[in-house]
Amino acid sequence: MTLGNKIMTLRAAARISQEELAEKLGDSRQSVSKWEMDQSVPMLDKVLMICELFSVSCDTLLREDTDVYGDEPGKASAVNQPSEGNKYFGTDGFRGEANVTLTSDQAYKVGRFLGWYFSSPLSGFHAPYYRPRIVIGKDTRRSSYMFEYALAAGLTASGADAYMLHVITTPGVAFVTSRDGFDCGIMITASHNPFYDNGIKVLNGRGEKLGDKTAALIEAYLDGDLEKLGVRGSDLPFAKRERIGRIVDHAAGRNRYVGYLISLASHSYKDMRIGLDCANGAAWMIAKSVFDALGAQTYVIGASPDGVNVNENCGSTHTDALRRLVREEHLDVGFAFDGDADRCLAVDENGNTVDGDGIIYILARRLKERGMLDKNKVIATVMSNGGLFRALDAAGTEYETTDVGDRFVYERMQETGCRLGGEQSGHIILRKYATTGDGLLTAIMLSEELRDRKTTLSKLAENVVPLPQKTENVRVIDKAAVLADPEVLKKYGAINAELGKKGRVLLRASGTEPVVRIMAECEKKSDCQEYISKLYSVIKKRGYCRE
Repeated sequence: MTLGNKIMTLRAAARISQEELAEKLGDSRQSVSKWEMDQSVPMLDKVLMICELFSVSCDTLLREDTDVYGDEPGKASAVNQPSEGNKYFGTDGFRGEANVTLTSDQAYKVGRFLGWYFSSPLSGFHAPYYRPRIVIGKDTRRSSYMFEYALAAGLTASGADAYMLHVITTPGVAFVTSRDGFDCGIMITASHNPFYDNGIKVLNGRGEKLGDKTAALIEAYLDGDLEKLGVRGSDLPFAKRERIGRIVDHAAGRNRYVGYLISLASHSYKDMRIGLDCANGAAWMIAKSVFDALGAQTYVIGASPDGVNVNENCGSTHTDALRRLVREEHLDVGFAFDGDADRCLAVDENGNTVDGDGIIYILARRLKERGMLDKNKVIATVMSNGGLFRALDAAGTEYETTDVGDRFVYERMQETGCRLGGEQSGHIILRKYATTGDGLLTAIMLSEELRDRKTTLSKLAENVVPLPQKTENVRVIDKAAVLADPEVLKKYGAINAELGKKGRVLLRASGTEPVVRIMAECEKKSDCQEYISKLYSVIKKRGYCRE
């Protein structure tokens, strides 16, 4: 087991982020990332600190013929104990099955809290009778309409004005929130999840994901803990008489977002044949209008939402239909979005999918050649394929990895001043233009690159040669219990020890679903499933799998 594998495994067992480990060691997140990828090794003083932190000996940590686990894996120190996660809000908002784990009553209470919070001293506003302005968007799920009105009822009951964008993308809500001076924005979506799930994403006034401290306050209110909010009584105060909020149609905000996207293009796309898969989601009214306005000949699928077909065999999670369309219609390029259009995957002229890793490489090269790749660095996640890192190395471009989630990518971009970051899944963040992943923005930037270079997408992506990789989603009863289970961790460590520098296995919990993800990356494709199965069998044997 390599030193990098051991550090990553110990950190995963302790359930702390690269950032948290770096802080404990007085080092940078970049350093931790490079250690875990075996691109560099920590200095001796850091080795000693790692040993003390995780209660392992130097001999165990440094010798490649040893495992990091003894008789009681995961119990070496207090830092190895699982931390308390957010009860409702994960990495991408409050998500669950509509009217099962996410109810209209809870949505109403989220609205009640936000309307009260943004008029209270807690939010930094001290002006008497301040009336918050909060904007709401939604995707096309049947339950989104229910949650939209529940949220609006809660907001207005607390004295806030609710501005309704109706069906719009998540980056559209972020744009309108930040550009139109709203106190916060709310997007109702479960992104790439099936139609029966839904979620509530809350954005601050800058269009960024809600911070953990505010999320914790919302959760306290949902659980009836008003003492934590400094409120006496059984509930938050209701607005009365003229203080009751209004509901305002704000479709004009959606139109401004469309205009903004169009303004970012420098070329006419006349003579370009472009396929668009809108996933029967939030992009269905926007994507075609943007590319039509830019002169493209558009071919659109996944643009007939009925409330239950969002992401159903279409969009960025199911690109087969778009791939067929590109081949059959001889298109130049295709773009596939997810339910809320904060993701984009591309399909080249041959009908092959170019994932987020390929897109990151293409855009990194574009920005670097224009002197716009600040720090000469991009931010990816631990789920990115090793082929991306090899291509970036060859191009002389630096990179860091974060935990999975576009929120973590964006936070690290802010910390480092990087302009480009993203995920293999298609969340691509161009920080100069947006505060979140934006599928339509990504599609425009790729189209611009195709126009500038007068070439094909397959040619642009050819330097990224992915290593065989496979991910399996395992629905489980308790994600935290799986990641803290000694037998699971022991097997996880043993597999990575066996692979050494020839590959890796990652085990992580989804931030949005009752799922743990097992990712294997190996030199041989056949080996990926083998190692996934080895770890899955232990998870199943321990009784964690949902039937």
